Amino acid sequence: MVEYFDRIAKRYDDWYRTKTGRYVDRTEKWLVFSMLRSKAGKALDLGCGTGNYTIELKKRGFDVIGLDASEGMLEIAGAKGLNCIKGNAYSLPFPDESFDLVLSVTMFEFIHEPEKVIAEIHRVLKPGGEVIIGTMNGRSSWFFFKRLKSLFVETAYRYARFYTPRELKLLLKNGGFTEVECAGVIFFPSFWPFLGLAERIDRKCHRKRKNFAAFIAVRGVKT
Repeated sequence: MVEYFDRIAKRYDDWYRTKTGRYVDRTEKWLVFSMLRSKAGKALDLGCGTGNYTIELKKRGFDVIGLDASEGMLEIAGAKGLNCIKGNAYSLPFPDESFDLVLSVTMFEFIHEPEKVIAEIHRVLKPGGEVIIGTMNGRSSWFFFKRLKSLFVETAYRYARFYTPRELKLLLKNGGFTEVECAGVIFFPSFWPFLGLAERIDRKCHRKRKNFAAFIAVRGVKT
């Protein structure tokens, strides 16, 4: 799995500059940062990839470090001047209560023991710290087509495990987090041409229609 991400690192990073990639990135970030309560502090971007969210956290004033298992991804992140290191989400190389925020976007789809990672996130968060996890929702029309495509062409979706909003919320609650909430965006497949309309629907329906969204995010607090 890590070798696959090493191979596609440049293509993955370039995708964010495509028309669809810009829409997805803009919309997902709107959701994530609308849920975020922390305004500053020490942050961990867990599964940072090429540093897309690491950069955004840095821009917003966080003292942020990224962690990923893929050397290919980290090479690109490092070229952007970001503080990102190689590491294992199952055994985070940080002391207890190190961070005010742990953010993890599109990493949980590719891990086999999510409960173990949640326990590590809980360990490294300070009391009162928050976690936000963003993943793909396998019930959406968007990822129905992506999964179908992966049967014929090797894509990351061939290796992914998708979550529902309920599963994400239970993952955090069972891991000891409180104030758990969930929302979602992106309600049309990737070939939908009317992105302006799509964005208006994203912002209107992100709470009430999250079960149908392609991207879902869950937030919790360590108490």
